[in-house]
Amino acid sequence: MPLVASTYGAPPLWRDGHTQTILSAVLPRVLPAWGAAERLELADGDFVDLRWMARRHRRLAVLSHGLEGSVQAGYMRGLAGTLQRAGWDAVGWNYRGCGGVENRLLRSYHSGESGDLRAVVAHVARGYDRVVLAGFSLGGNIALKAAGEGGLPASVAAVVAISAPVDLASSARRLDEEPANRLYQRRFLRTLVGKTLAKARRFPELRARLAGGDGVSAVRTIREFDERITAPVHGFAGAADYYARASARPLLTRLAVPSLLLSARNDPLLDGPSFPEELARAGTWLHLEIPEHGGHVGFLDWRRGRQPWHERRVATFLEEVA
Repeated sequence: MPLVASTYGAPPLWRDGHTQTILSAVLPRVLPAWGAAERLELADGDFVDLRWMARRHRRLAVLSHGLEGSVQAGYMRGLAGTLQRAGWDAVGWNYRGCGGVENRLLRSYHSGESGDLRAVVAHVARGYDRVVLAGFSLGGNIALKAAGEGGLPASVAAVVAISAPVDLASSARRLDEEPANRLYQRRFLRTLVGKTLAKARRFPELRARLAGGDGVSAVRTIREFDERITAPVHGFAGAADYYARASARPLLTRLAVPSLLLSARNDPLLDGPSFPEELARAGTWLHLEIPEHGGHVGFLDWRRGRQPWHERRVATFLEEVA
């Protein structure tokens, strides 16, 4: 029964989910810098960029960022540094079109793009005894989906997903319909639409779909964007088909390595289906931990300066299982 009783206690004045979510993103914090950069050429002619924190450890953590994020996000660098101090090398990767660099092809990334993660893992796993996957938000869904699909190197020993929308339809609905989430919705749409308009200047087929390149500016919801852009560009029949096929939740029963899904109950971007308690009770490998507070990739904890609690929790879980 891998339903984990959480030890996280939020600071009394900072328990609100939105407060945790926003403060964790804006509070200044001294973070380690990435080291070596590497470009991985993909089989279809595109590429993804990698950044390393490596000290020749025998264990490697592969980190995946959230929607419209990059390896430079504070949560990525913070966890990489924590794991490095715990005896892991770390590598983060920018999805296609992320990190300020346009990718070559019409397609970019989406919430279920496990193929690119699989290519990254196959490339970086050589020379390591143990490999683990850790993903934040969208990246957590991708990591769990890849593990549920199988086909990863045998050295992959564990998966961690933090604040992951493993049911994409309910998270899109919550982003679009919850008035308090309008700030996040607009922030995501601003960069997604901007990237789409830039790409339309290079790809006539996308320009035609956007009726001259301006139509997408009228998109007001995440679901509209996924219906009009994400789904057709990436081979889905529509938003509903995309959400169904890209969500990790249906694959959680197929996990074959210890996997931690860590999400706060008051996460403003997650809804009921992304807290699969019945699957955790029935399964062997899925460990589900649901602190009452923490927001979305928040988990503020002043007891260790400004280091969020989830970084220490991930390191402890990986020591226990990997």
